[in-house]
This record gives sequence, C-alpha cells and structure tokens, in this order.
Amino acid sequence: MANFHRVVVTGIGAVTPIGNNIDEYLMGLQKGSNGVSNITLFDPEQHPCKFAAEVKNFQSENFIEPKESKRWDRFSQFGVVAAKQAFKDSGLQISEENAPRIGVIIGSGVGGLLTMETQAQTLNVKGAKRVSPFTVPMMIPNMATGLAAIAIGAKGPSSSVSTACAAGSNAIGDSFRLLQLGKADVMICGGAEASITPLGVAGFASAKALSFRNDSPETASRPFDLERDGFVIGEGSGILILETLEHAKKRNAKIYAEIIGYGTTCDAHHITAPSPGGVGGAKAIKLAIEDACLDLETIDYINAHGTSTSANDSNETSAIKSIFKDRSYLIPVSSTKSMTGHLLGGSGGIEAVACVLSITHNFIPPTINYVNKDPDCDLDYVPNNARDAQLKVALSNSFGFGGHNVCLAFSKFIK
Repeated sequence: MANFHRVVVTGIGAVTPIGNNIDEYLMGLQKGSNGVSNITLFDPEQHPCKFAAEVKNFQSENFIEPKESKRWDRFSQFGVVAAKQAFKDSGLQISEENAPRIGVIIGSGVGGLLTMETQAQTLNVKGAKRVSPFTVPMMIPNMATGLAAIAIGAKGPSSSVSTACAAGSNAIGDSFRLLQLGKADVMICGGAEASITPLGVAGFASAKALSFRNDSPETASRPFDLERDGFVIGEGSGILILETLEHAKKRNAKIYAEIIGYGTTCDAHHITAPSPGGVGGAKAIKLAIEDACLDLETIDYINAHGTSTSANDSNETSAIKSIFKDRSYLIPVSSTKSMTGHLLGGSGGIEAVACVLSITHNFIPPTINYVNKDPDCDLDYVPNNARDAQLKVALSNSFGFGGHNVCLAFSKFIK
C-alpha cells in the first residue's frame, strides 16, 4: 500500500435512538443506555410487533430550514443533520477551490419508505392528481447524499450505496478507497435510515425477522443471548469525515483515528439468510485485516453486526472463530445494536462512529440484555457494562440481506 494515501477520521456526527449528537451518543454507549420503547411514530395496535428504537425529540431546525425539511423524507433529515454535525466538528471550510475535492457517499438500505407509503395512500384515496410532486425526490435512496452535498456545497465524488444493512459500511469503505487513490481530499460518508413505518414494521414482522417481545420491549434486543428472538428496528444516521492524512495535516486538523482496512464480499447464497458458518462474513473480515496489513494478534475489539437474530449471531460467532481460532476468546466482541436497535442501512454509520469513539475514549461499549449463555455463541460479548480498555485496532462488521458482507478496520492514529 506504499503508493496509497493514508486516511484519517477528522469529524463525526450521529443521530441515534440513544442520543441526537456525538456527546449524547458517547454517553449512551458508555452508560449502556437503552433506546427501545413502544412505537410512537404511528399507531401499532394492529401490528404483531409494537416497539422499536426511535430517535427521540429530534429537532432539525438548527440544521435545516423548516420549509425545506417538509420536502425531505425523515431518513434524509437524519443524514443531513449528522453530516452537518460531522462537518462542523471537522473544522473544514468549503470554498470554490476545495469543493470539487470534497465528496459525499451516504448509504441507505430502504430510502424514503414513509414517503412511499403516504403517497401511495394519497393515490389510492384521493387520486393521481393529489400525489405530491416531491414524491420521487423524497423517496429515492440517494437523496440523503444529494441533500447533504447541497447543504454543505460538496462538489466532489458523489454516490449512494444500497446494500441493505451493509450500506453504511460500504459507503465508508468506498469513500476510503477514493481517498487512498487520491480521487478526493475529503469524503463525507456513512449511513441513514428511517424505516419505522407501518409497512416497514409489518414487512419485517411478516418475515419473522423482528422480536415480538411486546411485554418487555426494553429487553428485546439481546444479541448473542440464548433467548434472542429477532431484531428491533431502529432509525438514525452516523457520518464520518474521512480525509487524506496530507490534507488533514496541512490544515492542522484534529484527528480521531485512522481507517486502515476494508473488506467486502457476497455470500451468493440466499436473499435473507447468511451463508452457513458465516463463510462470507469471515472472508470480509480476513480481507479487511489483509488490506490493513495487520497480524491477527493486533485486533483489540470487534463491533459485531450482532442483530439479535438466531441465524446472524451464531453465524457471526462462527465467522470470527474461523479467522481468529483460539484467540477469538481473547477478543472483546460487542453489539451496540443491543442499545440502538438495528438501523438497517444506517447501522454501519453509527457503528463506525462507535468504533472511533471507543478508540478515542479508551472504552468498549457493552452488549446489554445479555443474560443467558448460548453454547453456539461462546465469546466475550462484554455483557451489560462498558469496559475500560486501551484500543489500538477495532473492526466493525456489517452484513445485509442479499448476502452483502463488510468489515472496516480502524486504528489509533500514530504520526
């Protein structure tokens, strides 16, 4: 990798079920906060699953003009707010000269589902002429990227990734590659999702992917626990500012961490089920480690995909064990989805931010609600309480429907 540019993290932003900015999110991760509660975004009375991990008290007014926000789907609002937080945090200033070298890639697994639902109802009830002219631009999944670029003035490489629950991580990995190759100086990247809608919840419930623990929603997201029965749908956005080291040094930027590896594969196995034994995920982990030129002994922490589904958690455990062998039992592995729920395409974004915060603040987030050991999930899952730790290298796993697998590697920045 001698000819590649080093890439560092110089800004972070987050809108999550356990905090609407970085300070709140950090506190939530350290305290083991629980973002799951009964659904308030719509009436779930007729639904078999009545709870979710909603973003609470979200106020976009400080970041988006109220008139504009009415024309944006909720996922785009999350993405733009998190992007603006991260850009402000980075201390970057946009200009005519640097704008073409600053790009945006924000992934979303679903896009504007709420817009699609409400406008379909309008079509059915009121007729074609009453459908909003903003339907399509509000609905399409690239619009978080487009609106963030407009809001910030970024005119560099711009795209959107839609690899289901791996989308946010793919967006970060693809941005990393562009910067390594010198195709940009700065990339604004991550994931955004807002699928807590009647159709979204009903669809995942029908697929038997969700937990139905309506009598105890706060304990429903329990990754790696023997009594896990499905994931809890969440929403929000996590954004990183990635920057070439040369560019960051030139402006004397604050550096949180370095991104050093990216592995991505496809199971080519099934539309929703992971490959047996987590073979595809294991390959992505191996590729990220090789890309970073790391030895297996250097990995200090793994932020797991850890969805709280029976299939994922055992397969991901198998994937980790197939790579690290006996050392698997010495590596802390936790799932922050136990606190935030599963943000689908937004998960990779907030989990990458969690890795950066863990490296920067010397702690490992817990897997809350971990009570009953599963013989098939027998690693150190950092149960219930955060742990102090000096981390040099952290991995972040994201796996999605369609067989998409991503692993990102982050390290403490060393000059």
